[in-house]
Amino acid sequence: MAGPMEGVKVVELGFWVAGPAATGILADWGADVVKIEPPDGDPFRGFLFAYSGITANPPFELDNRGKRSICVDLRTEEGRSIAGRLVEEADVFVTNLRSDALVKAGLDYESLSALNSRLVYGWVTGYGTEGPEAGRAAYDIGAFWSRAGVAAALTPQGQVPPWQRGGMGDHMAGMAMAGAVAAALFSRERTGQGQLVSGSLLRIGAYMLGWDLNVNLRLGVPTVPMTRQNAGNPVINSYRDRDGKWFWLLGLQGDRHWPTLVRAIERPELLNDERFATIRLRMQNAADLVKLLDEAFAQRPLAEWADVFDREDVWWAPVQQTHDLLEDPQAEAAGVFVEVPTGEGSARMVASPVDFSGTRWSPAGMAPELGQHTEAILIELGYDWDEVAVLADRGVIP
Repeated sequence: MAGPMEGVKVVELGFWVAGPAATGILADWGADVVKIEPPDGDPFRGFLFAYSGITANPPFELDNRGKRSICVDLRTEEGRSIAGRLVEEADVFVTNLRSDALVKAGLDYESLSALNSRLVYGWVTGYGTEGPEAGRAAYDIGAFWSRAGVAAALTPQGQVPPWQRGGMGDHMAGMAMAGAVAAALFSRERTGQGQLVSGSLLRIGAYMLGWDLNVNLRLGVPTVPMTRQNAGNPVINSYRDRDGKWFWLLGLQGDRHWPTLVRAIERPELLNDERFATIRLRMQNAADLVKLLDEAFAQRPLAEWADVFDREDVWWAPVQQTHDLLEDPQAEAAGVFVEVPTGEGSARMVASPVDFSGTRWSPAGMAPELGQHTEAILIELGYDWDEVAVLADRGVIP
């Protein structure tokens, strides 16, 4: 099952995560993705783990499975010519390199659209395509996590900013770019014209914090990081069971969910407690209510609370570690994991986040070795074996 992007030709010139994540999703959806790499490869290939004896690179595999790799020295005229011929036959080009590098290689939007007017050019940047800092170096931990305000929004006053897990902003940018590319391809079906599609890690971070920022914009109210004790609504908050296991109550509609929670903890008198009579009063007396609920939840293990919550229609979710999710039967049923062909069997990996009922997808294979498909792709482009040998002799390809 190839997926909804079957027949779409994608050329990627991407390093690390944000660009390759976008084309990784497109590859999952059935696109033929050719990954252009320099002689020393995408630097993400060299990402090393501190685990003794581990030789695999699971993050790289996730964002690059199902692609084909061509290794080309773009510093040479012949290498740039190969890239141009790839683009002439492509539907989509995706990159997350900075403008100066793209212009130097002749792979900027203006150059490539002149070669192929139907090309959809997807460009993921750190800080956008315009402005004095458009060319600033960026990873997601800089443009998304730090500068866009995500880390600060999650840091209580006086505390140390939390550490971002790898690729969080990059993967959000990749999802956005994959969707944008699909939209631009749809537009091309109507107009016959390609276009530049751009998105930045800074903008992704701002959109993720859109609620806070829109409050800032519309009301002039600054974002104040929340803690458990000053929760605006203690009925949507984290709590611990008797054994120290965390879970989250999901009573977003506080007045609706308050009576069911009171029944669950068997404290009916709280319904008549003036401190907690309305959502506004519960917010004003949040510290008292959180303390009360902490004491109640410390009486039982989570397994017992789970039965009580479900019986009383209390909305909740366990706080799981990633290794817990691996064994979660609902995660399995929801398609969180996928089997990726390895040639000798399959490997269980994380699935990309969208399914299609009529054009179901499945991964084509594992991430390619550096330059694994160089010769085959050149032959597809019309080079003969003698020309391929000359390119190798000149160091244009390995």
